Amino acid sequence: MSNYRKCLLAALVALCSGCDSERPMARDADSKRPMAQDADSKRPMAQGAADTIFVNANVITMSEAQPGAEAIAIKDGKILAVGSRSQMEVHKGDETAMRDLEGNTVTPGFIDGHGHMGMVGMFGIAANLLPPPDGKVTSIAELQQTLKTWMSTSEVPKKNGIVFGTGYDDSQLEEKRHPTRDELDAVTTDYPVIVLHQSGHLSAVNSKALEALGMTASTPNPPGGVIRRKQGSNEPNGVLEENANFEAIGTLILAHFGPDQGLETIVRGQDIYASFGYTTAQDGGTTPSLVKGYIAAAEQGKLKLDVVSYLKAQTIPSDPTIMQGAYQGRDYKNHYRIGGIKLWLDGSPQGKTAWLTEPFFQPPTGKEPPYRGYQTMTNADVEKYIEQAYRNEWQVLAHVNGDAAIDQYLNAIEMVGTRVSGKGRRTIAIHAQITREDQLDRMKRLEVMPSFYAAHTYYWGDWHRDSVLGPERAKRISPTKSALDRGMKFTTHGDAPVIPPNALRIYWATVNRVTRSGLVLGADQRVDPETVLKALTIWGAWQYFEEDRKGSIEPGKLADLVILDNDPLTVDPMTIQDIKVLETIKEGNTVYRAN
Repeated sequence: MSNYRKCLLAALVALCSGCDSERPMARDADSKRPMAQDADSKRPMAQGAADTIFVNANVITMSEAQPGAEAIAIKDGKILAVGSRSQMEVHKGDETAMRDLEGNTVTPGFIDGHGHMGMVGMFGIAANLLPPPDGKVTSIAELQQTLKTWMSTSEVPKKNGIVFGTGYDDSQLEEKRHPTRDELDAVTTDYPVIVLHQSGHLSAVNSKALEALGMTASTPNPPGGVIRRKQGSNEPNGVLEENANFEAIGTLILAHFGPDQGLETIVRGQDIYASFGYTTAQDGGTTPSLVKGYIAAAEQGKLKLDVVSYLKAQTIPSDPTIMQGAYQGRDYKNHYRIGGIKLWLDGSPQGKTAWLTEPFFQPPTGKEPPYRGYQTMTNADVEKYIEQAYRNEWQVLAHVNGDAAIDQYLNAIEMVGTRVSGKGRRTIAIHAQITREDQLDRMKRLEVMPSFYAAHTYYWGDWHRDSVLGPERAKRISPTKSALDRGMKFTTHGDAPVIPPNALRIYWATVNRVTRSGLVLGADQRVDPETVLKALTIWGAWQYFEEDRKGSIEPGKLADLVILDNDPLTVDPMTIQDIKVLETIKEGNTVYRAN
């Protein structure tokens, strides 16, 4: 029995032993969740008239002291009180807005374990090359046609001088390979063309783009990256991996967008996040230039969600003051703060650039077995950046997909810990997909929190089983149950814009671990819906050092809420992704409402 259910049972026992005819025990609509009448008898109810009172609601508080309720009072953007309708009515004033939620479910606002909010907005104006269920591209011919159609309707080519699309996935294309420069030349030779792999760690470009990048047959591979070559030749074939890809993104995409467009993409990305129930978003791997865009958005009052940035560590020397300003630290200013730094230690498992200790099940084209992927940072650099962060009280996030990258990260944390204490740092392992059992033991000992990319079980589960990792390793990707069994907190995320920031699909995938083909990938790593809701709320708040103000619906905390049309704790777990977000509320203000 989970701790959450134990609390529900305890509340039931306590209420049954002390209830009277004037204060009957409240229950939700289908009598599955008892609702405590008072969170803490020692805590006096807050005084004053509420701005808003929600009634007739199925409130999942995520508070062990008071797991459920039917009404919430809000004042000045914070939770004033939680409990029964009669208890909330004492906070009703002449101007209090009373809202009947008609039995709909209210949970704390969702908290993004890891994503790239600014890129979500930018990629929203690109050609959508995603495969189903988020797009329609299933072949290279469809990719080419989608780009041509986008060129005929978008202002980007003429305004910005580039053609770009995002989200193609070689594992879902009929050809089971990446498009080449020649195939993108067939789209256009008038503009540089860049199409980003769904992982974000690879891209394909046309000849004009290679010319703009200065990549020729004599160009060496950059450290931590690969320029793929034509068979039997050293000439680039158009496919770029890791640091070669990131160079292309910076040169061909980011450099072509001015401050005004950058501000527009931040606002657009924020709206998308809000539509999925998020009240706190992350921009992991922000550059100083994008930070300036966020600060401009904050100063102009355009941010309505809380956004936490983690700067790409290597970019800080270009503007050292960026980590010393008013926006750096654990307190938000105008809904924005810089929380720390982000490191990339390896690549993508589905793109076969992650760094593994055992070889890939099937190596990618052009690689001979045993191929294990590769690291993208030296051991010395990883240690240097972690120590710099610890000494400056910056939180550290590191992208670590493969178990070899996780070893490198944990080794560096342990080594730095001999010089600077790692206690209380809440250092985060992002993705942590191929984490071994012994590594979970080390994570717990070193106080490293995993943020799992559990949606991989659906999006690439079949590909991992049949091509990337093989059956045995694939069934253990994102080992949430193993972490839970060790008493570890974790979060779950979608790495938006790699996949849309659809919190309920991420929720569904983490609970069910069902692949595109309908198979369960690693049934023994499934966790229950209550645990995953913690990962999306109260544990997410803990990841950000914000559990004192977010993550649960309790008096004194921010009124960050999401209203759902069904209860994720009581529906058939296979239908969780069908639940609709009706409204997202940030500090008492509606930031999204469904039509």
